[in-house]
Amino acid sequence: MGLFDFLSGQFIDVIEWTDDTRDTMVWRFPRYGHEIKYGAKLTVREGQAAVFVHEGKLADVFTPGLYMLETNNMPVMTSLQHWDHGFRSPFKSEIYYVSTVRFQDLKWGTRNPIICRDPEFGPVRLRAFGTYTVRVKDPALFLREIVGTDGEFTTDEVTSQLRNIIVSRFTNKIAASGIPVLDMAANTDELGRLLRDRIAPELEAFGLEMPALFVENISLPDEVEKALDRRTSMGVAGDLSRWTEFNAAEAMRDAARTPGSDMGAGLGIGMGMEMSRRMAAATAPGPAAPPPPPEPERVWHIAERGETKGPFSKAALGRMAGTGALTRATLVWSPGLDGWTAAGEIDELARLFTVMPPPPPPPPAPEG
Repeated sequence: MGLFDFLSGQFIDVIEWTDDTRDTMVWRFPRYGHEIKYGAKLTVREGQAAVFVHEGKLADVFTPGLYMLETNNMPVMTSLQHWDHGFRSPFKSEIYYVSTVRFQDLKWGTRNPIICRDPEFGPVRLRAFGTYTVRVKDPALFLREIVGTDGEFTTDEVTSQLRNIIVSRFTNKIAASGIPVLDMAANTDELGRLLRDRIAPELEAFGLEMPALFVENISLPDEVEKALDRRTSMGVAGDLSRWTEFNAAEAMRDAARTPGSDMGAGLGIGMGMEMSRRMAAATAPGPAAPPPPPEPERVWHIAERGETKGPFSKAALGRMAGTGALTRATLVWSPGLDGWTAAGEIDELARLFTVMPPPPPPPPAPEG
């Protein structure tokens, strides 16, 4: 480094970082000999944190704001060096800026198919991909566990490891979920949430967090998708006989529209005859509907002297009423009644006592 660069490092007293790369997670502020002037101004913007490393040890973490680097503003470094408040000489430290914003639209996907057991199709091979966002939650921990002494750390250096974690945990979740293949599209949001919650403790150990994770697509092998397409086509067609008739009718219509075509004329006549036959069949009276089955006969039970007798038909009760064996006060029961009831209080049985045969005619007079 030349004399001019050395002097520039001595007189610069503003420490700041602006970044427009959108993928830089950590950047080390360059100073000659890591020498920082006493009283320098440290600017930490929103979405940033400044980490001081003094003689290889993590000293202070500064959140967004403007700071004057003096001994009374850096209690941790002062205690490390046993500085007094009158210390005004330059001090040697490294300053790492850590971006705490979200790094978005990061990709993940399965390199190899995942074998799952589907309740309908049996063993199937699945592939999946999606996106996620990540941000630094604990700058000091992230610097200690991941970055180390790297002067410019980008997302490319950590996304490979994150992608491996996501795919590994996704494989476990999807294999144990028991969700049918045809229902997975309706459960991608739930799968993304469960996957993010599963990964969260592992990322916290690195000082990271994952605010969002999306499962964008879950696909099957090409041969399985083709089989599903054929099955869908059959479902759309519905009644295959009607589908065949419709296609035949379309073909005959096109032939009939061809000018000067004998085949078209013949097909037109055939279509007219077929339509007449079908109209006649449609207007012909169909077979009479069978009569409904008779209702089951209701049966009755009688309570008499602490005993239950029956079952009796209504006709049998009528004969008993005629002989006096059944009276209005006799307790009866039938399925559907709440309990034993006097026969005279049941409309269906009360008529048995109101219709009585007339008295017999007198005997004929003797002939004399």
